[in-house]
Amino acid sequence: ELLAVSLPDALEVENNNLNGGVEHYEELAKAMENAPPLEIMDKALEKFGNDIAIAFSGAEDVALIEYARLTGRPFRVFSLDTGRLNPETYRFFDTVEKHYGIRIEYWFPDAIDVQQLVRGKGLFSFYEDGHQECCRVRKVRPLRKALKGLRAWITGQRKDQSPGTRLDTPVVQVDPSFEGIDGGIGSLVKWNPLANIEGKDLWDFLRAMDVPVNSLHSRGYVSIGCEPCTRPVLPWQHEREGRWWWEDAKAKECGLHKGNIKQEEVNYSGGESNGATADIFNSPNLVSLSRTGIENLTRLETRKEAWIVVLYAPWCHFCQAMEEPFIELAERLAGTGVKLGKFRADGDQKAFAESKLQLKTFPTILFFPKHSSKPIKYPSEKRDIDSFMVFVNALR
Repeated sequence: ELLAVSLPDALEVENNNLNGGVEHYEELAKAMENAPPLEIMDKALEKFGNDIAIAFSGAEDVALIEYARLTGRPFRVFSLDTGRLNPETYRFFDTVEKHYGIRIEYWFPDAIDVQQLVRGKGLFSFYEDGHQECCRVRKVRPLRKALKGLRAWITGQRKDQSPGTRLDTPVVQVDPSFEGIDGGIGSLVKWNPLANIEGKDLWDFLRAMDVPVNSLHSRGYVSIGCEPCTRPVLPWQHEREGRWWWEDAKAKECGLHKGNIKQEEVNYSGGESNGATADIFNSPNLVSLSRTGIENLTRLETRKEAWIVVLYAPWCHFCQAMEEPFIELAERLAGTGVKLGKFRADGDQKAFAESKLQLKTFPTILFFPKHSSKPIKYPSEKRDIDSFMVFVNALR
């Protein structure tokens, strides 16, 4: 199915309006919703010719280049060299160029912008105040320049990459954030041929076609970005947990696809949509704490039992990924003198949790000792049952 080419009703939709427009591309997206990536790629290249280019990050989105090759049509590829990529990624760029006989069009950040950022805030300011400023200088501004020379671009976005921000990604859309060669919002079309493909199927395709891949993938890196902001993930972790791991789950976009965040803000603002999200960490061995309950727990100088409490938000994918091992922890510790609880710390409770409970990102895990009022924050990003048990046994 990943390679199949069919002739759906999308062709009729396309022929009805060659010039496009927001409504036109919404109709086209619906018509091609179930089309395979090769067909979507072929349609994009056919329509825009030399005015479209593939955005290549040096990760599994190399599949886009393979699909473009399979169409038999000429294609362009560009990439953003932030100056902070892994050495393996630079070598991979060279491998891809030689394998496909192409020249990648590299775009670089403005030297003055980088100089001002680094001189003013240091090389690693993003660990202190978030990644957005650095990404804006090193990625978003160069991308804006690159797209100003195009009428359309092709991305490797998939819905399963980041359920919080990419779940509604269509296969084609009028770009909500960037401008094309004609200027103005609405002057650029964004194609997402991989939107409906799951990561496993994409990797099956890469292996079947013997496509070269970044060597970092074999070392646990799934989502690959700049070296300081990317790390391997464990098998049970979501791929985006390897990016900007010190930040809240809802910030897992660098700005290249910032149009996605508009969708996300509605879902995660702490409003009514949060209440509609199914709760998590449901177990008879877990106590659901109210605001009063968690306040009372923090006031106690001594406790009959130690407590472990997770501060969570049910919409957070990283909390969802941790649900199974945390419930298993509750089962293992039942009757041992350590109680487990959960406190929903988003929405109206977030400010309180940030000021009183050390909350910075979801999930946050706190250990309340029997003979101390001050909780101890679980320091690791390893959220498997064995790591949890090591932490508990070291403190109780």
